[in-house]
Amino acid sequence: MNDRLTYEEKKQLPDSVFGLPERREYPMPDAVHVRAAEAYFRYCPEDLKPRLARAIMAKAKEFGVDVESSTVRAYAAQ
Repeated sequence: MNDRLTYEEKKQLPDSVFGLPERREYPMPDAVHVRAAEAYFRYCPEDLKPRLARAIMAKAKEFGVDVESSTVRAYAAQ
């Protein structure tokens, strides 16, 4: 799977794989998408960044991904 999902693929994913499930944004069904969520983190609305950062960290742990972004790690600690 590459880091781009089609609309149909995204529609079929469960809410539990999204960084922001209520908005169905930042899907992370695998390690590639965890890295993509980390890369696109800067586009997240400021008020949602701590929650997204914690979701990225949780999915990174699940898939064995090292989160390199100090920004994501800092927001996750909030």
